[in-house]
Amino acid sequence: MILIIYAVLAGTYLLVMPAIVYAYLNMRWYVVSSFERGFMYFLMFFFFPGMLVLSPFLNFRPRRRQIEG
Repeated sequence: MILIIYAVLAGTYLLVMPAIVYAYLNMRWYVVSSFERGFMYFLMFFFFPGMLVLSPFLNFRPRRRQIEG
């Protein structure tokens, strides 16, 4: 029973939460306030091992800038 609980917690920490953080960052990166950007950096720091696990598979490129002139 304890092994199952550890596996669920490890899977949540290494796979589920980083995937949610990736989706959140992808959705909000260009429209955040300074406080929310600090919160984003905290989430990246807190879930860093999971980010390393998912980073080879999820690669979000920056959006193309519109140059007005």
